[in-house]
Parts: sequence; C-alpha cells; structure tokens
Amino acid sequence: MDATELAVKQMEAWAADNSHGYDQQYRWGERGDFDCSSAVIAAWEMAGVPVKSSGASYTGNMRGAFLRCGFKDVTAKIDLAVGSGLERGDVLLNYENHCALYCGAGKEVEASINELGTVTGGQPGDQTGREFLVRPYRNYPWNCVLRYGAGASSRPGPEYEYSVKLGLLKEGMEDAQVKTVQILLAAKGYEPGQADGIMGPLTLEAVKSFQRDAGLLDDGEVGGDTWSRLLKE
Repeated sequence: MDATELAVKQMEAWAADNSHGYDQQYRWGERGDFDCSSAVIAAWEMAGVPVKSSGASYTGNMRGAFLRCGFKDVTAKIDLAVGSGLERGDVLLNYENHCALYCGAGKEVEASINELGTVTGGQPGDQTGREFLVRPYRNYPWNCVLRYGAGASSRPGPEYEYSVKLGLLKEGMEDAQVKTVQILLAAKGYEPGQADGIMGPLTLEAVKSFQRDAGLLDDGEVGGDTWSRLLKE
C-alpha cells in the first residue's frame, strides 16, 4: 500500500471513530482530538512522509513543507468549483483557514469544528458526528491542491515525531490504533474481522498470520517492528 492510500485510510479511520474530535488547543492527539491542519499533517507523517518533520505545523506553512517532501502543486489542473480533476489523497488547502483531504467519489475528509461551534473548549472526542467527518466535496474556497508525487518514496516515521505515538497493542486492548491495524491488515489481504478498534481473536490471528508471513515473531502483539512492516507498501 502506498503512502497516499495510508494517509487517506488514516484520516478515514479517525473520522469513523468518535474518540477523535476537533480542538485547536490539544490538536496533536493528546486527548484524541485534532484540528484541520494537524490531522492532515499527522496522517501523512504516519504514512511515512515527513511533512511535520519538514516544518508543516499549520495551514500557513503547509505548502512549502509538503513541496519539500515530494508533493506537487496541481491547482491549475483542478476545477475547484466542482472538484473535477481531483484524485484520492489530494490535499485541499486554504492558506489562512482550512484544509482537508480528498478521499474520492466526490468526498473529502476533515476535522471541522467542535460541538460548541468553536475551536477550543469542547469535550474530547466527537460529540456531534461532525467534528471529524467525511463529507461531500465543496470549494471552501481552496487556494491550493497538493498531490504526492508519482514515484516518491515513503518510509515509516521514526516512531512518529508528533505526539500521537504508535503504542504497543496486545490481545484484549480497545484502542483507536487497533482500528488502524485492522484497516491495514484488511488492505493487505488478511482477515481481522470488523474494524471496531478491539484486539479480539480474529484480529489477533490476523496479526500473527501477518507476522509469520513477514518473518517476525508471531506473538500477536503490534510493536515497533510490526508497525513498521504494516506501514510499508
């Protein structure tokens, strides 16, 4: 699986999990929440594209950092009014106010606003189902569309140098990162069962099967080596 697909699947997994909402104070996942830019930046960093390490921290500096990491500005090829020309994984950017990730089929995924209609002060997690969501494409308006360059290489992040650390996942655990593992396993042809965020028997056996095929110790625990192999193409 390439870096673009990993980034989109991560955003989609966060949007589907109500433990992730919107907040601009605790915006790097300290309590599970993100704001629009930190979500997009974190998803790409998790996919092995070091945009945060290269200086991306908010909408105003994302373009430069992303271009340094192998993205191309394809704005001129896009009809922003209706979204024609967009491809899955394109970064939709408004330099001053907002960003999202295009996920295909006329949809975008984004962290939006908290349950109070403000950017801080809400409860952790998604209280409304619309704090972090997949929604129909609309021109925010966007100033810029960035696309990860064809043939650009990806690498697993160095234990991911932002505050959302990839933890050690064990049998019986219930965690948002388990859902990420389940999505990655399914995409690679394994059968972890429903992507429910629970490290149950089916997920455990799928992890062990993946570990055996990857030449790793098949203990069913998702630690650093297993994470690294899961996040490779």
